[in-house]
Amino acid sequence: MNRHTFQFMKCIFLISLVMLAVTSSAQHVRTFPVVSLTAGMHLIKAEIVANDTDRQQGLMFRKKMGENEGMLFVLDAPADICMWMKNTLIPLSVAFIDQNKNIINIEDMKPNTLHSHCAKRKASYALEMNQGWFNKKNIKPGTKINGI
Repeated sequence: MNRHTFQFMKCIFLISLVMLAVTSSAQHVRTFPVVSLTAGMHLIKAEIVANDTDRQQGLMFRKKMGENEGMLFVLDAPADICMWMKNTLIPLSVAFIDQNKNIINIEDMKPNTLHSHCAKRKASYALEMNQGWFNKKNIKPGTKINGI
């Protein structure tokens, strides 16, 4: 192997390592503690995110989520809240929930978008599920979420 071929191969190898490192760190998927919730007779296994860092990570980079799995965003206090789908790969529905644990409104969200989906009034929680989950289970605004 001549010197130019060796230098070229070395360069390709280093570029590959850098790309692998960047891809791995950018797409790190974290999991969070899980709580059991119910909506009527339906059981939900929800990961809980309750601080700014975890809420910002949310479901980013996940490729799938189980049928009755979700993520519960716990806010520090009731607030005007909006959700978006930056780096989120799966379509989701979000239920905004008030301090009495009742659903305020439900919004469908498209993957990898920056569109805001907002609670219609101050919310204490947001529950993300696979898109259409609430509709399939006939869960509507006013439904109480137990176990929060």
